[in-house]
Amino acid sequence: MSTFLRPATWRSAGQQQQKGAAAVEFALILPVLLLVFFGIVELSLALYDKAIITNASREGARAGIVLSSPKMTEAQIRDVVLTYTNGALLSLGASTAPTVTVVQSAPSSFPSNLSVTVSYTYAGLGLGSMLSALGQPIVLSSRTVMVNE
Repeated sequence: MSTFLRPATWRSAGQQQQKGAAAVEFALILPVLLLVFFGIVELSLALYDKAIITNASREGARAGIVLSSPKMTEAQIRDVVLTYTNGALLSLGASTAPTVTVVQSAPSSFPSNLSVTVSYTYAGLGLGSMLSALGQPIVLSSRTVMVNE
């Protein structure tokens, strides 16, 4: 009867060694998996913020070129852009307002162009703040040029 118990104890010892190897392999792979996961989340947040500032520059340019009397001023166009970005940008770190630059060509020239540029310093989860600490912040920028109607 003792001969039948002996293989069973060997089998359980082998299973315990397998469980230990799996734990070691998981401990080695976990940092890489976390790095990939947080990298994907960070990139997704940056792309979302880029889409927001792109749409904000389009909204500002569209508001500025629409035929209206009187024409919108540069300050009013900036307000349109900042209203669009307010609450839409995902700033998980230090929150900074985007910088809006409006350039209108002379009305006497044809075609009369309106250019709206929006720049935003991305903070993000960790990557943005790490690069800011190194002196190289991530600046997302979008420029839209439209012809006045």
